[in-house]
Amino acid sequence: MVQKPYQRIAIAECGEPLVPIEVLGVVPVDPHPYAALGAPYGDRSPFWLRLGIVERLAIAAAALGEEAPGWSIQIFDAYRPLAVQRFMVEHAFGELAIAAGADPQLLAQRPDDPLTQQLRQQVAEFWATPSDDPATPPPHSTGAALDVTLLDGTGAAVEMGSPIDECSPRSYPDHFAGATDGVGRRAHGHRQRLARVMAAAGFVQHPNEWWHFSWGDQLWAWQTGAAIAHYGRR
Repeated sequence: MVQKPYQRIAIAECGEPLVPIEVLGVVPVDPHPYAALGAPYGDRSPFWLRLGIVERLAIAAAALGEEAPGWSIQIFDAYRPLAVQRFMVEHAFGELAIAAGADPQLLAQRPDDPLTQQLRQQVAEFWATPSDDPATPPPHSTGAALDVTLLDGTGAAVEMGSPIDECSPRSYPDHFAGATDGVGRRAHGHRQRLARVMAAAGFVQHPNEWWHFSWGDQLWAWQTGAAIAHYGRR
């Protein structure tokens, strides 16, 4: 697998613990989508983050409350053990294979097949490699990255234009920037609101995913020009 640019950033682990996400104005999705699929969390929780990230999330939730009273941030996913990253990468590959009319198990056994390579590349655009090298951890495995969306004052998820984890250009943060239809314009406005309140807490957004934000990991360091990342794999 080709190394991504951010994976060349050095990590100086700060040692912060993983803690439960217990923040006013932040709601975990229920049931958790990956756990429902059978992802192997063991005794770990998808609703953990590093202490400093939880503190920043509280700032983002407060910023949302000021901009849109009654709205909240919904946590779709946060901490992701390496085993879960592997599980979900293969799950994403399998879904794309089925959509292409192919057998996922057969394709997985044919790494040189053009369709296999095409789908692996598509997955890699949105899913980090489940590397077990401490120098190149998947962002979610550091406890410094989280996937989020917005809930309105009634507790309903707002229109974002595409579901979380969709492996397509619709997931790019500015995909609907030029939309002329009502749905597209609303989706773009909601994405901008989400990005705005997360940025208020210092988070940076994944360039390909409207829902993914992080602080202190290698992707954050690469995007901000920081010399080192503060969080390694946990």
